[in-house]
Amino acid sequence: MTIEQERAAIAAAPKQMLIGGKWCAASGGGTFDVYDPSTGEVLCQVADGTPEDGMRALDVAVGTQESWGRVPARQRSEMLRRAFELMHERADELALVMTLEAGKPVDEAKAEIALAADFVRHFAEEAVRIRGNYQESPAGGGRIIVTRQPVGPAILIAPWNFPLSMGARKIAPAIAAGCTCVVKPAPETPLTMLMLADIFAEAGVPDGVVNVVTTNSPAEVVEPLITSGKARKLSFTGSTAVGVHLLEQAAKRVLKVSMELGGNAPFIVFDDADIENALDGLMMTKMRNGGETCTAANRVYVQRSIMDTFAGKLADRMSGFVQGRGVAEGVTLGPLITEKQRGTVEALVADALESGAELVMGGARPDLPGYFYQPTVLKDVPKTARVTREEIFGPVAPLIPFDTEEEVIAAANSTDYGLVAYIFTENYRRALRVAEAMETGMVGLNQGSVSNVAAPFGGAKMSGLGREGGSEGIDEFLETKFVAVQL
Repeated sequence: MTIEQERAAIAAAPKQMLIGGKWCAASGGGTFDVYDPSTGEVLCQVADGTPEDGMRALDVAVGTQESWGRVPARQRSEMLRRAFELMHERADELALVMTLEAGKPVDEAKAEIALAADFVRHFAEEAVRIRGNYQESPAGGGRIIVTRQPVGPAILIAPWNFPLSMGARKIAPAIAAGCTCVVKPAPETPLTMLMLADIFAEAGVPDGVVNVVTTNSPAEVVEPLITSGKARKLSFTGSTAVGVHLLEQAAKRVLKVSMELGGNAPFIVFDDADIENALDGLMMTKMRNGGETCTAANRVYVQRSIMDTFAGKLADRMSGFVQGRGVAEGVTLGPLITEKQRGTVEALVADALESGAELVMGGARPDLPGYFYQPTVLKDVPKTARVTREEIFGPVAPLIPFDTEEEVIAAANSTDYGLVAYIFTENYRRALRVAEAMETGMVGLNQGSVSNVAAPFGGAKMSGLGREGGSEGIDEFLETKFVAVQL
């Protein structure tokens, strides 16, 4: 990939907000910088939306809702199907821009585009499956009619780590259900979302249905939208701390809310597991996007009798990563998203070592520009270390020994979070026992990925509310109405 190709891709990407079908600058004329995390250099400037811009976008969404809600489901489905096709047609340009602003290797970016497109196709199919019910009243003399209708204008807040797939997973069901929306992308990765909005517009989605407000002051822009009483739905993916704050705001207007929040995923390897398969699964969930995922294995529990073997084999796997700019040939591990995030990872590793963990490999910054951190394996991590309680969001695998099934179940559940758990064992009775005991919204059983467009994605406890994907994903954008009929 040449510098000229990179510059051309960034130059071609939209950098203004999309409101009412028109690309526009921020009302105050402000912009903010978008950085390449692999170099720390500025890629471009994007419109820095104001609270007034946010309200203007919401007013457009409100004004468009009635007409959009009347569009037949088949037409909405065909728009999404066309967007699916356009995403594949533009996969190369989407992947390049995503790699430049998010840092992930281009092959990972292409895999994310394929997943995002699958979400769009899935909800194209779900759009024509919205069902109600008709039945006789049990007491006689009437009928019960149940219908499903669009909940109304939605506020969609997407994260930086998967800017396209998480954006598609929110926007597509909103379109399928007949809801208009205001989308707020992360300031770290706004370009990918703007390109996605452009694709929806080209696919025939009417002006004012999908509005995008970019801003480097999300709290100031989002709160008035939530508390205005004009929106009826809030979907957020991000940290638990921010999610709790948004829930407090949403409660004032009783918005329908769905949230995917933080995780502290346990990854449990029993001594009867297929070790190579467990390593495959761990590499998938731990190292995808450099470990910057809510579903990443955060606490790796390894039965004591196989700890040394597992640690050695894991170190061999981790040493095979090639770090560098995601656009470079052969690179398999990109940078962390910001210098702040790298500092967080460094502090967690330092705390684990001070607490008594053994450093097997890594644990330092490589000699590279940008926000890189070495793949790191920590062995015999004590339960008092911060990495057992806090989300790492980096390429660090802390291995924690355990002896019994009962012990590891208690340890795995000893957290306020409950997004996903991973279990590796060849004993199917144990597999089902432990899977059912996990206090999580999802379980990966002998596999390191739980992402599937046809399955409900979401967490328990402080890891979130509601579900995305599956048939449940469109339910989050629908309201149930009961009509009582007298005969």
